[in-house]
Amino acid sequence: MSANTRSLKYLLGWLIAGTRGGPTRAKIIVTLKETPQNANQLATTLKMDYKTMRHHLDVLEKNKIITSIGDRYGATYFLSQMMEENYSLFEEIMKKIGKK
Repeated sequence: MSANTRSLKYLLGWLIAGTRGGPTRAKIIVTLKETPQNANQLATTLKMDYKTMRHHLDVLEKNKIITSIGDRYGATYFLSQMMEENYSLFEEIMKKIGKK
């Protein structure tokens, strides 16, 4: 496992399993894997408050898990290339959480 992969695994573990917002961020990642969406679409799809959605998107984007195209309000979010390439790490973490 490369150093990048290892650090991504720790980062994902913390973002998904180690924080209160983890389950929400996991849902966002799964949703964006299927279809890139903007914040409003995601908030509607996941039945969440828009401001809460923006917060989680900011956290995920700051940590390079997702990326966006377009201006802030109309921006479309999708998984970063690094996340796409290492999606199996995310699935691994989700399996472990599921067993808790």
